[in-house]
Amino acid sequence: MAVKIRLQRHGKKGKPFYWIVAADARSKRDGKYLEKIGTYDPNQKPAAIDLNFDSALSWLDKGAQPTSTAKAILSYTGVLFKKHLDGGVKKGAFTEAEAKKRFDAWMKEKSAKIEKKIEDANAALESNKKEAREREEEYRKRKLEESKAKEQAKADEAPADEAPAEETPAEEESVSQTDEEKKD
Repeated sequence: MAVKIRLQRHGKKGKPFYWIVAADARSKRDGKYLEKIGTYDPNQKPAAIDLNFDSALSWLDKGAQPTSTAKAILSYTGVLFKKHLDGGVKKGAFTEAEAKKRFDAWMKEKSAKIEKKIEDANAALESNKKEAREREEEYRKRKLEESKAKEQAKADEAPADEAPAEETPAEEESVSQTDEEKKD
């Protein structure tokens, strides 16, 4: 029986959530599996991976073949590197202590990169929020100025409308007087 380490899709439409499973290669994508090894959530920034390291390593040692996406996840978490180092120990290239030292150094470097990625994502989010607040404040000021200008324009127009209204009867009186003078 050929065993594959692959992703099993869960979640809802547009919001995928995956289980990382060891399954028979002949079973359906979301069908029966042998063991659930972990989870993968690509909706978060950076993507959240929760993996049972020892279980994944034991399935690889037993000959399970990861799919391309599962292989990328296993590589990202260090399972494939650990398997590679264990192979070097079995061949006698270096000792178990040296392999552990190399793996710990790699994990330290990897976790530093992940922390930096998280900090950068948080900084970008804060920057975007700050820019949005500044744009909103600028928009509010502009709207306030426009409304004040409209009110000022209305105030300027109101006396102008009233003044011609007062002059019109006076003009009519003068016109009517001139008409009466012409008749006389």
